[in-house]
Amino acid sequence: MIEQPSFSEFGFTDDEWNLLVGLPQAVLTAASAAESDSTKKTMAENAAGLDAVSVGRESASPLVAAVANEVVQRTGDPEAGEELPVIQPADPQAMIDDVLHRARTAAGMLTGKVDEGDAGAYKLWLVEIAEQVVTAAPSGGFLGLGGEVVSESERRFRDELSHVLND
Repeated sequence: MIEQPSFSEFGFTDDEWNLLVGLPQAVLTAASAAESDSTKKTMAENAAGLDAVSVGRESASPLVAAVANEVVQRTGDPEAGEELPVIQPADPQAMIDDVLHRARTAAGMLTGKVDEGDAGAYKLWLVEIAEQVVTAAPSGGFLGLGGEVVSESERRFRDELSHVLND
């Protein structure tokens, strides 16, 4: 007997599943890239984002739990001390635009493939990942003093992501 891929139980094609599995890390990277920070702050943002992705494994939504398990298998488990490499895109705005486009595509696809509860849980999880990243390290300030917890550009990305997912 041939074992079916886990995503087939949800009715996704390989390309659709890869979109859903790729988005959490893409959201993490785009949220971090929304504000140019030091390597140390970017590492803190990556760690917070990876933790938020990992928490998805405990979701009551079977879809979120399955996607989160796949993401952690592909990228590493923060509970095992694994870290994501720091990615600083050459063109942060182009990356952000691409992630928002992919999020819009995923949201539309989910509407026709899964029940409202799983679709809503997945969308909320992506926004929670962005929230964890943008609040992980204050932007601006000097020698760790002052600055904003969430910069305007980080807030704009998080809000745009929420909008495209729930439009």
